[in-house]
Amino acid sequence: MPAEHFFANHPAEAGLDPARVQALMDRAQREVVEGLLPSCQIAIARNGRIGAMRTFGRAVQGGIDRPATNQTLYIVFSCTKAIMSSAAWLLIEEGKLDTSKRVVDYVPEFGTNGKEAVTVEQLLIHTGGFPDAPYAQEDWLDRGKRLQAFSRWRLQWPAGSKYTYHPTSGFWVIAEIIERLSRMDFRQFVRTRIAEPLGLPELRVGIPRNESARVADLVYVGEALTPEDWTRMGLPVPPQTEVTESAILGFNSPSVREAGVPGGGAIATAADMALFYQALLAGGKACDGTRIWKEETLRDAMRVRTEGYVDPVFGLPPNRALGVIIAGGDGNANLRGFGRTNSAAAFGHGGAGGQLAWGDPATGISIGYCTNGFDRNDLRQGRRGVAISSRAAACAAP
Repeated sequence: MPAEHFFANHPAEAGLDPARVQALMDRAQREVVEGLLPSCQIAIARNGRIGAMRTFGRAVQGGIDRPATNQTLYIVFSCTKAIMSSAAWLLIEEGKLDTSKRVVDYVPEFGTNGKEAVTVEQLLIHTGGFPDAPYAQEDWLDRGKRLQAFSRWRLQWPAGSKYTYHPTSGFWVIAEIIERLSRMDFRQFVRTRIAEPLGLPELRVGIPRNESARVADLVYVGEALTPEDWTRMGLPVPPQTEVTESAILGFNSPSVREAGVPGGGAIATAADMALFYQALLAGGKACDGTRIWKEETLRDAMRVRTEGYVDPVFGLPPNRALGVIIAGGDGNANLRGFGRTNSAAAFGHGGAGGQLAWGDPATGISIGYCTNGFDRNDLRQGRRGVAISSRAAACAAP
């Protein structure tokens, strides 16, 4: 069923409070109006339908500066991890993938330099021990070079000994496992087993080069916080990772977009992301009733598996399930990518540029928020996400 059939004509038709939805849209638009962000796109859904979707600002697409619309596509960065993980969930429920097994049981080429003990679950919860393993963007479309990279990678600490976010490395291995077990390119697997059955053909991991002009080019904005700024706030300076400005701007390349890096290269609209989470909230059913995942599969996938680990950035439990983050009830959900009004059971995964995607079982609300503006000010970007999520989570009609 085409995605437009999942749109309500008014927030109330989707069980949303119109006044609160308008406040959400106003907050999303604010920084575009102020000139900080070039564009953004937001969608909120409930009861299997998009209750409201708006796009603000302008974006360069295919070299042309034009108004962004609800058809503009955005790179959603690490929101991709939930999509790729949901692909792995399908293989788990089919009995093909056992997350307790070692990666080398599926990909023997990975078993070098001490990585033999790494398990599939450790890839999905970021405890594998190789967060900074290098794999150059220009090699992303070459599977042979992917396998060569696996064989070169070394552990930075023993697998399972601590939690540290792996921006891309672990999910390249997940992609390889998906390909070996499904006998299908991981991008095509996501398209045929998830996006198309959900009625979301624009939801893709990787996009053909001849469609690259539909994607909003990325732009950096604002000034970065200094180490002194972080110290004054009583926070540690964020560690340097592979998520550098040159790496992010590389996603303006059609070849990089085509590669669809499995840890951060999905391309979608905000509505696609909100409806993806509606299916998860519905127990694995698409909006037209098509079953994609079994309910028991989702229950197991949403189980927190990082008890005893600490996020080195915030000093908090990371609350990682199989590829997604669980908000938790400890009062720190805002530091995990959610708002202050989400329930403890809310789940999702944000993106490096402030993109948002989550679903909340307590209300049935899901959102997608996309922007092509990368804010160098991490604190401002974080506060923006908390504000938008907090408003969205409170949009259920009385």
